[in-house]
Amino acid sequence: MDGIVVAFFVPVVVFMVVVAPIWIVFHYRSKARGVDGLSAGERGELEDMIDVANKMAARIETLEAILDVETPGWREKQRQSL
Repeated sequence: MDGIVVAFFVPVVVFMVVVAPIWIVFHYRSKARGVDGLSAGERGELEDMIDVANKMAARIETLEAILDVETPGWREKQRQSL
């Protein structure tokens, strides 16, 4: 019976003293990397997408202005068809 207890106790102690602290350190280190935010490449892509969205918004405003001049009341017609 003592051999079984030792066979169980020794690996548990080794795990708790060596493996668990290393595991915890790496876990929180990876969590900290995720909190840092966007990388430089991701930030650049986000800025590009913002530029594209702003250009699309300007184009939509231009198209709506053209429709307002050429087809007065188009907004009301659109709402009625929905």
